[in-house]
Amino acid sequence: MKKQSLIDQHNRHLNYLRVSVTDRCNLRCSYCLPTSPFAKLPHEEILRYEEILRLIRLAVSLGISKLRVTGGEPLIRKGIYNFLEELGTIKGLTDISLTTNGILLKDHINQIQTAGIGRINISLDTLKRDKYQQITGRDRFLKVWDSIQAALQMGFEPIKINVVALKGINDDELQDLAHLSFDYPFHIRFIEYMPIGNVEVNPRQNLLTPEIKKHLSALGKLVPIARDVDDGPAERFRFEGAPGEIGFISALSHHFCHQCNRLRLTASGQLRTCLLSSYQVDLKNPLRLGYSDNQLAQILLEAVQHKTREHNIAKKTQTCISSRMSAIGG
Repeated sequence: MKKQSLIDQHNRHLNYLRVSVTDRCNLRCSYCLPTSPFAKLPHEEILRYEEILRLIRLAVSLGISKLRVTGGEPLIRKGIYNFLEELGTIKGLTDISLTTNGILLKDHINQIQTAGIGRINISLDTLKRDKYQQITGRDRFLKVWDSIQAALQMGFEPIKINVVALKGINDDELQDLAHLSFDYPFHIRFIEYMPIGNVEVNPRQNLLTPEIKKHLSALGKLVPIARDVDDGPAERFRFEGAPGEIGFISALSHHFCHQCNRLRLTASGQLRTCLLSSYQVDLKNPLRLGYSDNQLAQILLEAVQHKTREHNIAKKTQTCISSRMSAIGG
């Protein structure tokens, strides 16, 4: 195969692939799943692990070096730990991480570490057990907190805590969540809610980064942290004297499209060039029709040329993405 790279028409080098291995989840978060009944992907429509691995190897040959495994909830898929081990054998992948809700993490933390996963993102929008149940539909807060502590004891670094900030839901806890960075070396990341799918959350409940920072100002001065070359979209800070960090992902108020280096592979085998766009390219059918590696690589290379300069989610022309977040792999 002739050496080519995933460079889009805006000269962005795409080296980061997020892979959703399932659209299933063991929670029902109000900002993620639709309010009305929805069909889950039939088993035969979900990419098999060998298909995912083939696409990842092709992507690595085209310049992908960072990979994150997501869902749904990835740890509920049968065979996930063998899959993670296989990922660790792919030469050229320099960074493999995992996003999870943490419910099953503690029980399988040794397998995850053995597989070579060093970085973990755990979703946690509240420190109150009753509110956790309200947001997620399940009484699982204690299991998640125990998993976070287990990951800390096992030496995972960094451990990132993802917080979707919403008015009337957890805006009264933003300081408490940020204060975890004083007590632990956690990276607390506050994420602006992105209107994807027909969910319970009203877009007017969104808290933008300037408002979140105002909430946190009582804790002290946020000191900027210099970006590393491999940093993601988070704007990074630290409170003076704190071992942990505070991050802000401002997809709406201060979008980072100009430096976006991401592609997404959904569980159904669709390549998405932007989370906040409905554009996607089918890879599953070409895979199953017997396309060669060269043919599949050409599909990847052509798809990235459709990556837009920036999303228009905050403009009047588009207010919501129709797909479910759990199906995209956010």
